[in-house]
Amino acid sequence: MKKFLIKVNGNQYEVEVEEVKAAGAAAPAGTQAVQAAPVAAPKAAPKADASVPAGAGTVTAPMPGTILKVNVNTGDTVKKGQVLLILEAMKMENEITAPQDGKVASVNVEKGSAVSVGDVLVSIS
Repeated sequence: MKKFLIKVNGNQYEVEVEEVKAAGAAAPAGTQAVQAAPVAAPKAAPKADASVPAGAGTVTAPMPGTILKVNVNTGDTVKKGQVLLILEAMKMENEITAPQDGKVASVNVEKGSAVSVGDVLVSIS
């Protein structure tokens, strides 16, 4: 056993550490083997919103944030580059624009909604 003094967040601790001689050596009696913590499963990809009409293109959230303003309604005609909504992320206002000309098939968010990366915001047909 070796003794060490360790300082964590300004607090000093005295610890005893036992050196393990070989990887295959058995642990001495009275000690417990340490198991690795379980690894979290990877996060599943976000699902498309069920209210997106068939054949409609979608506009998804490029980053997590909060919707500050929605500039379009279902049925509105939009032009490529037109601002559809304002997404606040990291204290910055980001304009989410239409990727194509078309008609708004559905608006899947409202002012104040929290969104994650990949969430469907608007669909355009």
